[in-house]
Formats: sequence, structure tokens, C-alpha cells
Amino acid sequence: MKLHEKLKSLESYPFHMPGHKRNHEFNIIGSEIDITEIDGFDNLHSPSGIILETEERLARLYKSKKAFMLVNGSTVGILASVFALCCEGDTIIIAKNCHKSVYNACMLRHLKVVYLEPEFDSVNMCYTSVMQDRVDELTLKHPDAKAVVITSPTYEGRISNVKTDIPLLIDAAHGAHLGFGNFPAYPKGSIVVSSLHKTLPALTQTAVLNVYDERYTNLIKRYIDIFETSSPSYVLMSSVSQCCDIVENKTLFNDYYKRLTDFRQINLFSLHLKYSDDISKLVISTENTELCGSELAEILRRKYGIEAEMASLNYIVLMTSVGDTDEAFKRLEKALIEIDSGLMQKNEAPKRKPPVSNEVQLIVYPDSTEERELSRTEGKLCGEYVFAYPPDIPILCPGERVSAEHIDYIKTLMASGVNLVSDSGLLPNKILTKRE
Repeated sequence: MKLHEKLKSLESYPFHMPGHKRNHEFNIIGSEIDITEIDGFDNLHSPSGIILETEERLARLYKSKKAFMLVNGSTVGILASVFALCCEGDTIIIAKNCHKSVYNACMLRHLKVVYLEPEFDSVNMCYTSVMQDRVDELTLKHPDAKAVVITSPTYEGRISNVKTDIPLLIDAAHGAHLGFGNFPAYPKGSIVVSSLHKTLPALTQTAVLNVYDERYTNLIKRYIDIFETSSPSYVLMSSVSQCCDIVENKTLFNDYYKRLTDFRQINLFSLHLKYSDDISKLVISTENTELCGSELAEILRRKYGIEAEMASLNYIVLMTSVGDTDEAFKRLEKALIEIDSGLMQKNEAPKRKPPVSNEVQLIVYPDSTEERELSRTEGKLCGEYVFAYPPDIPILCPGERVSAEHIDYIKTLMASGVNLVSDSGLLPNKILTKRE
């Protein structure tokens, strides 16, 4: 019996955690299957029964040597993987568009960070794919590097197919659906981490870590046990078990892929549906209009009741999944065509890409920080993370020297309504820098 099926047959009285006791009078959604590691329901940190069976199903689906079910999102998989691949003080090569969790792992492990710069779309101001020649160049230049980390697919659905002679960790948080139906193949790396909840029918925080190089299985297990909660949610794990059932249904993915290919025939004049390697990501560019991304997202929200996944400077991202219906796609198509019909075209000069340091970096929070006006931070050491959320890609890291280019880039994004966040919450006026 599968985990999500067995949880429907709970009968014994729970003189155990959690404290809601599955009492329906509290009206807590999901509490009816929310248990602890009681007899017959296995243990995520030492699986040998029904949870192990779910992980084995995941390994078969993703054709990996070992799959770890995660309930702390892809973040815990990234942390565990970086710690498994690198020892204290090692050198690591990471793509500049990596998620904040990669940067945090490097900081906690005190790693020397070398930035790998992907290709950049200077009109829409977003990174695209990592090129093989750039990977080869950096691994040759830094022979002591212990691993390479890339994001594939990106938030915008761009895929990088690269190989390395050293371990390759792929943050495929947005790629859990790849390899199913007619979608591109699932990424190939030593370790690949995907958020099930982002693109498949599973609850938020569920993810999978797929190991393709068995040398790292035991180390990854060690660090997952450290970083992941010791009280994993059976509500979340049940959704993973059920998700496995859903993705085995090929008809669902065939129908979904057809909806996407049909939608991409949309006839827009001023707005533009951008190319994506993964067509499930609908990237709507405003590059030739008077709108910025945040303004388009606001019109969709206010007038049509449609919430975009993210708004950037010159585009928005609309995420789709097998959960979307024909009616949902028709509603979105109607909204975009109506908005597009009232827009005027204009030409806009390409924007500068975000600054990228060519020096080896240490991500370190200063011992003491002070608040400083953003315009007066040039040459100072940053005392916090500054990033756009989503997608959680740092623009500035703790210990990084602030340049005039950083300041200009941040001001440009803020002026266009991009949601910028800092650890301190002092933006838009100030950030933390090292105290002098």
C-alpha cells in the first residue's frame, strides 16, 4: 500500500504528537493525516518501509541511483549537496544566477566562490544559458575547484546542457516535470535537486534530491539529516506519494503539452511571448511597450484576477502545470490579447547586465554593520544580501564590495517596480555596510 493510501486508514487513538490530535472540531485542514513516526509509517530520516518505497518510486521516475524525498524544499537539498561535495575552505564555481540557498551554503562552508556568468538577455535583463566553453575556461583556470553549480532550467525556462570533469550540482528546482511527456530531458549531473511543488501536483516544500554519482550518497544523507527538520510532515510526504501516481499518467502530460503548444500560437503585436527551452514557462515581454513588467502584472491582477509568478523589469513569468485547465489558458489568452490591443509600441535601448566580479569571493557577514544611504555605499563592503524576490538571486552578497554599477542597477530595478529585498528590510533608501 502506498503512503497516501495508508494514511486514509488511521484508526488508533493518538496519544502522541501532534497536539491537534486529529480532532475535527479544530477545523485544521490536513490534520486528519498529520501524524508522527508511529508504528507502520516509517521514518524519513531512516526509511525502511513505506517512505523508502516512495523514494524508490522517485528514483525510478527520475532514473537516478538514489532519490531523497525532501520536505524543506530544494533549499535543504542544495545545502546538503554543497556540504557533501566541498570541505571547509574549498573553491567552488557557481553560476551567477544561482539561488540564494547556493550562496548561503557557500557562506556556511566558508568556500572560495568563483562566479560563472551565463549568457545574458540585455533587453529583458535576465540570464539565459550557461555555455560549455565558459565552464571549461573556469575549471581550467581553477583546477582546485571541487564542484560546479548551475541553475537549469532557469526561472524563465532556459536549459543548460554542460559537462564537467568535476562534480556537477544542478539546481533544477523548476524542472521536476522535465523528462515526462514531450518535455525536454531531465538534467544530467552528479546531483540534481528539484522542487516537486513548483511544477508538479505536490504541496509546497516538497522536493527531491536525485543522486547520479553514488560516491556522494552517504555524505548527502549525513547532511540532509543535519539540515532537514527532525519532524517531517506526513501531510507533505503524502502529497509526494500521490504526486508519483499522477506523473505516471502519460495522458495528463500529453494533454498538458498540447495546451501549451496551442497557447503559443497566441497572436500578440506589442507584447511578446518569449522563447523558452521549457515551454511550460510563459515569459511575456513588455520590451516594445510603454509598460514595465510590474505594470503588466498589476493589470492582470486587478482587471483579470490573474496572478503572475513574478514580475521583472521588462517581463513577467507565468508558471503552468498539469493542474491548469483549458479554461485557465483561454482566460489568460483573452486577457493578454485585450491588454495587447490597447498598447503602443516603442523601441527601448538595451539595459546593462548586473555586475559580476571576476575575483574569487568569500561570502561573509561583517562582524559589525551600519545603515548607509544606498547612493553613498560605493566602495563599501556590503553587510547583507540584496536580491530580487522572486527569484531570490543575489545582486549583492555579504562581504562584497559595492560598485557604482551595483547602485545604478538596484535603482533601475526599484524604479521599475521590481520587488527588491534585503536582509535588513532597509530598501529602498538604505542597506547595511561594514561599520568603519
